[in-house]
Amino acid sequence: MNLFAISPSPFAGGGVRYQEGEGEAVLAINFFWIVVASVNFLVFAGLLYLAFGKQVSQLLADRRERIEQGIRDAEQARRDRDSAEQERHEALAEARREANEILARAQKVAQETRDADIAATRQELERMRTRASDEIEAEKHRALAELRGEVADLALAAAGVVVRESMTGDRQRRLVEEFLAEAASASNGGARTKRGSRG
Repeated sequence: MNLFAISPSPFAGGGVRYQEGEGEAVLAINFFWIVVASVNFLVFAGLLYLAFGKQVSQLLADRRERIEQGIRDAEQARRDRDSAEQERHEALAEARREANEILARAQKVAQETRDADIAATRQELERMRTRASDEIEAEKHRALAELRGEVADLALAAAGVVVRESMTGDRQRRLVEEFLAEAASASNGGARTKRGSRG
């Protein structure tokens, strides 16, 4: 009951065959035909290599070169992407720095403008104060001059009543004005002394 039987004859016909014996199928292996088939395969493979081997090798070499080029391109693209990312960060940092400088300059200009406006306002207020003071002083002098004239007229009238005659001469009027001027200068000196003591 051998399932595998080896045929002793090398020319028994096929490499593997079934033998029927005693009502059972038996598998027989013929090594000669196996060797012949192997040699045929090797010869056919050699012919194929000679006929198409260079082209297939060239195709494989081209494919390998394309793959390697794709890997190099991918690596270059990765480097370019990293470089672009770095440049983007640097550009953002530069833009922030420039924005801060512009803001600082704007704040400085605004401060200088505000200071200039304040200084101009102070100068204008000082001019207005000086002008008002000058106007007050001029008005004071004018009022004093009018008052002196009225006092002089009143003094002449009073003197005329006292002496029962009219004093209209230039000499008498000049004497009264000198008297009033001396009285006014004496009163101004007293007022200055009072103001100095208050200060």
